[in-house]
Amino acid sequence: MTEISKLREDICVLAKSMLDRGLTCESSGNISARLSDGTVLVTPTGRAMGFLDPAQISHLDQNFKLLSGDPPTKETPLHAAFYETRSGTGAVVHLHSTYSVTLSMLPETDPDNVLPPLTPYTIMRVGKVKLLPFFLPGDPGMGDAVRGLAGKRSAVLLANHGPVVAGKDVWAAAFAMEELEETAKLAMLTRGMNPTPLTEAHVQAVVKKFDVDW
Repeated sequence: MTEISKLREDICVLAKSMLDRGLTCESSGNISARLSDGTVLVTPTGRAMGFLDPAQISHLDQNFKLLSGDPPTKETPLHAAFYETRSGTGAVVHLHSTYSVTLSMLPETDPDNVLPPLTPYTIMRVGKVKLLPFFLPGDPGMGDAVRGLAGKRSAVLLANHGPVVAGKDVWAAAFAMEELEETAKLAMLTRGMNPTPLTEAHVQAVVKKFDVDW
């Protein structure tokens, strides 16, 4: 199997898995992944995540122009911003996951670090998550907002919209996205219960041991 065929299959498998487990719904959310030649595969616009055909996956050139497949998601500029500002980015996942979106709408959410330090795994796999303001779907301003972070964050949360996570490959990005959503779920489920978070010393120990860009 060629590199591009394998990556097309992986994107479809992960998209269906995310839909089946309630991390996104129907055609909401999108996934992209970079090939070794610098071109990019991205899920097409308006397609249900659980029923993607590998042949439909959009293949874009290094300037994010369509080479083959169906027209790409309207959020392509958002994905492009991560590839342009984080050299190690091999994939980007964007979902409309319930708990993360809920967290984005609460006034007490820290805009510089939306996830409370409840477990070490979010720190290890996601790092700090920046809350970005609301943009209309498909607004290129989302990409500009990501570029404004100068590559310092691998994940952001779009207000009233959903999280976006970059990773070294499509599997790493998907796993990090799942960790982000699970931590948002923990934060919501324990709200008002006064849970004991990790201390700052705990956080710094995780950052140091796992070489996290914090």
